[in-house]
Amino acid sequence: MKQLASEEQFEELKQGHTVFEFTADWCPDCKVIEPDLPQLEEKYDQFQFVSVDRDQFIDLCIENDILGIPSFLIFKEGQLTGSYNEKERKSIEQIDQFLSKHV
Repeated sequence: MKQLASEEQFEELKQGHTVFEFTADWCPDCKVIEPDLPQLEEKYDQFQFVSVDRDQFIDLCIENDILGIPSFLIFKEGQLTGSYNEKERKSIEQIDQFLSKHV
């Protein structure tokens, strides 16, 4: 998964068909799903997947109302088309169901 490098890159990537995963190194729930994310990237290859470090990009989290991590936002052509942004733990199956609704 590509790592976000700057807020400018975030704005550029929003113009495509992009899934942003908001995460952090210290997040135990993020670590649980991490091994299975490559399978979802392969399954949903119409998306570009980008990891956003919550601690590095706290302003983006505030601007996008990120409540908990991991959280997922989908942008297509600059528009937010999907948000999976709840505080509870997310299973890889739940993330798969979320993505399937936005293909």
